[in-house]
Amino acid sequence: MLIKVRYSLKDMILWTRWETLLFFCFAFGITALIEFAGLKFLHLPWAPIAVVGTAVAFIVGFQNNAAYGRIWEARKIWGGIVNGSRSFAMKVADMVTNEHAKEPVDEAELQAQIKEIIYRHIAWVDALRHAMRQPREWEDFDKHWTNREWSAATCIPERHVSLDEDLSKRLSTEELEGVLSMSNTPAAILFAQSRHLRRLKERGLIWEFSFLELENVLQELFALQGKSERIKNFPYPRQYATLSYQFVWIFVLLVPFAAIPEFAKIGDLLAKESPRIGQYFVWAAVPFSVLISWVFHTMERIGRVGENPFEGTANDVPISTIARGIEIDLLELLGEAEIPEQYPLLFNRVQM
Repeated sequence: MLIKVRYSLKDMILWTRWETLLFFCFAFGITALIEFAGLKFLHLPWAPIAVVGTAVAFIVGFQNNAAYGRIWEARKIWGGIVNGSRSFAMKVADMVTNEHAKEPVDEAELQAQIKEIIYRHIAWVDALRHAMRQPREWEDFDKHWTNREWSAATCIPERHVSLDEDLSKRLSTEELEGVLSMSNTPAAILFAQSRHLRRLKERGLIWEFSFLELENVLQELFALQGKSERIKNFPYPRQYATLSYQFVWIFVLLVPFAAIPEFAKIGDLLAKESPRIGQYFVWAAVPFSVLISWVFHTMERIGRVGENPFEGTANDVPISTIARGIEIDLLELLGEAEIPEQYPLLFNRVQM
């Protein structure tokens, strides 16, 4: 069954089901030790645990805000790439003319030059999205096996189609070999784009002022690429990520020791009017502890999986879809007959 990518409470419970089971077993075990083994000393006052919880909530909130900020900045960068791509294609289509040509060429030659430039730009977008999908040592989403379930159910084209295969559709064999030999393929493509525009300017097929305008657009694209690379290559500070993870686990392990005595006191009060309910009311501490632990752990985990917006998770900026949207727009501008379909934003729940 295929459905659109979206998270519901059911999805979140499924995503964290093993941690939730661990929280339940731990809280149940502590309650059993206190009730059946008589280990009444296994309790802590609620007030200091609540203070710890407040501090952890601030840290987790900071982590989530920082992760969301990285995602939102990445989305704005790729929104700029969309706008810059459309502007570049529009200007190329209107500025490559015979108006100032030293030796005018026929319309077919002009269209061939325009097509080559726009095809190269599509190749740049594809090369950039592939570069953003390259793994980094701090990207650990797939190390958690429930994350791998969601990852396997997400459409990530870069995992199935190589960079060579994507670029070979838009670049000549000679140019493809040249850009792939460079360590930064997207930058190499923009350099090739600039050299092509310069050659056209020298032939008069692009007016000098038009050439400067197109070079300004390339400069903007270089800037957007650099911003995208900065987010990719500079992780969320590890000290904050590590401390947040450790503090949450310390807190969730302490919760049952504070919750059980509190529910035991309430049970003693209820026993005066309802002995049966009061006798077993202490066990209500188990779901209460699980709920608190689940909320804190899930919020920390959401922040953790959102730290790297190009890693290739369901929470990422959909750069594959954005890049394919640019490709569709530019090919339609050229009047191409074969337009690729958009990548699906789907989950295959059968795999879950």
